Amino acid sequence: MSSQIQQDDIEIEDTQTGKFLTFQLEEEFYGIEIRFVTEIIGIQKITEVPEMPEYLRGIINLRGKIIPVMDVRLRFKKSFREYTDRTCVIVVDIKEISIGLIVDSVSEVLFIPEAEMIPPPEFHKSTSKFIKAIGKVGQDVKLILDCEKLLHEQEVEDLGEIVRQ
Repeated sequence: MSSQIQQDDIEIEDTQTGKFLTFQLEEEFYGIEIRFVTEIIGIQKITEVPEMPEYLRGIINLRGKIIPVMDVRLRFKKSFREYTDRTCVIVVDIKEISIGLIVDSVSEVLFIPEAEMIPPPEFHKSTSKFIKAIGKVGQDVKLILDCEKLLHEQEVEDLGEIVRQ
């Protein structure tokens, strides 16, 4: 029984390898490994929580589950943009915490083979620390996020306390 479960896990992992959900912030396209994504929802009413960093906009109630939401634009030190009907929240699991990532719009799921990925440049350490790789898709590039670096360890602990209350 457990070997069947392990085999199923391996097959699920294999079917997700190399697949990325792509989204847009301003003119740039980003990608998140599909294995982190649990769902995509429209923008919802956000309840602000005092003393959170500006890019952590607050929390939402998603079918009874409290989820913190991060505006990825603000996380990347871009200017705030009013939310529209194209604005989406990508719910991902990072270090055992579900978090919503607010993005301008969601594009598509793409397969990007390992051979088409290159490491990010080293010159912008402050923003490139979130970038795991650069994926080449035809004549375009997708900046592949390192989901686990979007939050600092202390933020993970603080958010864990908020969502467990």
